[in-house]
Amino acid sequence: MAENLNIPLEESNLEEKYKILYPQIKSLIEDENDLIANMSNVAAVLKSGFDHLWVGFYLVKDKELVLGPYQGPVACTRISFGKGVCGKAWQEKSSVIILDVNSFPGHIACGADSKSEIVIPGISKKKVIFVLDVDSAQIDSFCEIDRKYLEMIVKLLIDYSDC
Repeated sequence: MAENLNIPLEESNLEEKYKILYPQIKSLIEDENDLIANMSNVAAVLKSGFDHLWVGFYLVKDKELVLGPYQGPVACTRISFGKGVCGKAWQEKSSVIILDVNSFPGHIACGADSKSEIVIPGISKKKVIFVLDVDSAQIDSFCEIDRKYLEMIVKLLIDYSDC
């Protein structure tokens, strides 16, 4: 298990940062099968590595998304199926990038500082079991590079945890 992170410098480009952090995330979680513990470490790495406003997880419980491990300001506790960006990713079983949350109909404003968002569903046995939610204080913060690597990270969580 890696306990010290090599955080890329600010001037590193986005893909370089992910290429440096991805193997460290894998090392953190590959010997641990508890999903909550692994989510906690992933949220910490992504928050530290990219300085996003909010990085965290919502777990599917009954017919709602319920707040799980996260890093950042206080968050919404429960989100209904199909509601907001997280609920949409859950409903569609696909990643969602929103460049400006104010232009997204039905956006759930858990905090006024959030300006853009990416949500990646964690799917096991064809069912969404959680979503990874990342918010930025800047408009237009996320792109296909983020989607690619965050989907890879979510896959690690599914593969190494008891899901």
